[in-house]
Amino acid sequence: MNTERKTQISRSTLLHGVKRVVIKVGSGVLTTNNGLNLEVIRGLTAQMIDLRKRGIEIVLISSGAIAAGLRKMGFSKRPQSVSQQQAIAALGQSRLIMVYEEAFGQHGQRVAQILLTRDDLTHRRRYLNARNTLFTLLSWDIIPIINENDTVVVDEIKFGDNDSLSAMVTGMTESQLLVSLTNIDGFFDRDPRCHEDASLIHVVQQFDRNIMKCASSIPGFLGSGGMASKVKAAQRVSMRGVPTIIANGLKPGILNSIFAGKNEGTLFMPAETRLCNRKHWIAFTKAPKGVLVLDAGAERAILKQRRSLLPSGIVGVEGRFSMGNAVLLVNKKGDELAMGLVNYHSGDIRKIMGLQSGEIENRLGFKYDDEVINRDNLVITSAEEGNGLCQLRA
Repeated sequence: MNTERKTQISRSTLLHGVKRVVIKVGSGVLTTNNGLNLEVIRGLTAQMIDLRKRGIEIVLISSGAIAAGLRKMGFSKRPQSVSQQQAIAALGQSRLIMVYEEAFGQHGQRVAQILLTRDDLTHRRRYLNARNTLFTLLSWDIIPIINENDTVVVDEIKFGDNDSLSAMVTGMTESQLLVSLTNIDGFFDRDPRCHEDASLIHVVQQFDRNIMKCASSIPGFLGSGGMASKVKAAQRVSMRGVPTIIANGLKPGILNSIFAGKNEGTLFMPAETRLCNRKHWIAFTKAPKGVLVLDAGAERAILKQRRSLLPSGIVGVEGRFSMGNAVLLVNKKGDELAMGLVNYHSGDIRKIMGLQSGEIENRLGFKYDDEVINRDNLVITSAEEGNGLCQLRA
């Protein structure tokens, strides 16, 4: 049996049980030099209607607000100031949703707009509120159209790109597939815009260092991500046990081809072991507020022995954060090891780092816990050399 046939079988098997899909459409697909690409939007809309008729629920992550705003103002490029970019986004967002309203309305399909910031998903209560809203819309047979709220967002609460947003929404909505549509045919072994001999990789079974190196970080004209952010999103989704397909959204009938099991784009296979919802939220939704630097003993205890983080293994604290915030754990070389929720604020950790747990109360006058981070609130995010795998483990 040849590789292509195996790929088709695996795709057909994976897609057979999909009842809810997140479809992320990038700026390179939705826009031209003159603004929104209405022909492409109408084509993708018609294909999404076909999926709805098959009983598949759709959550749409759409870029394009900036492009639409630039067109309205007659600008040829993004303005530099934050306030002007936010104003452009405000102008373009209304145009973007109106285009979708018209395109879906021709098929009798209702849509709803949801604008999010990372802050909305970082706080557990707001995360659950957003999740409940999405589930309600889906139960009403309404397609949610989601974008980052660029009109108010600042660096501290930015997703960074819609690829990160799509990964978070895939987990939040318990979707069984992420489809990321871009303006190239999928994931190549190197950037096809710079190398004519670049080869398309049809299936990625596991994430390793070579895969991450191959991913280009060059964004498009209006995009903020690039292939690197799409691969990282696929990795995050994989750890929920969910596959991702990156494909060319400019290709006519692309969604129909994907759901027919054809060998379109690149399929990123789901991980065999998945993180639970809470740990996935800690690892990928909570924005880290600081950094803890660990000694070799603490690094070994966390990575190899699956232990909690004690104050004795901490040799450095960076940033200011409160109890319950997420922080990155790194070794002395600066390599990322894990993400976790702290039991003490940064000032207290500076006072107790290097101490035994029995000395905490004498130093602070109180003790919340023996551990700075409990194992239940800790997710390993380090890249491991074993078998070349880049794994995330609970």
